[in-house]
Amino acid sequence: MAMRQILMTTVFLLGWSVAAAPAQDAILPASVIFATSTGYWEDDGKSPAVERAPTAEAVANPEAAQRHGYYKLFAVRQADRTSKIYLQQIAQTGTDPAIVSTIELQEFSDLKPFVTDIRPENSNGIIKEPGLFATVYLKTDPAAEPDGWTVLIDEFGDITVEKATN
Repeated sequence: MAMRQILMTTVFLLGWSVAAAPAQDAILPASVIFATSTGYWEDDGKSPAVERAPTAEAVANPEAAQRHGYYKLFAVRQADRTSKIYLQQIAQTGTDPAIVSTIELQEFSDLKPFVTDIRPENSNGIIKEPGLFATVYLKTDPAAEPDGWTVLIDEFGDITVEKATN
């Protein structure tokens, strides 16, 4: 009798863990093929995020608006196998990270690239110096060798996208 209860409990728990697994698959869409989080930014809360105005709370209480965070650069595969590259500004908050802004890097979209990799300047984690430096490896022809393109954000928040030179 005890062996039967153990077997039934095991089958129940196995079934429960398998049933719970698909929910985790939905966290990140399959179309996101490469991503990196790197760089560092901070502002006084009075600077609007890219394509967004300050919140009413930030305007009413500038002391509470001190913000800082990091950048996320990611590639999303399109139906034609090319990719679009997006840049997000992520704020570190007291609880969870929060997306401040998301922009498409049109310089890449114009190329209709086949992205093969995205790499940060280093793999030591988020740096504490303002800015971002990352390399996107892409092909404009699926049979060609990939080219490196750099994405640079300087300490003033200006974004530069250009073909890497070695």
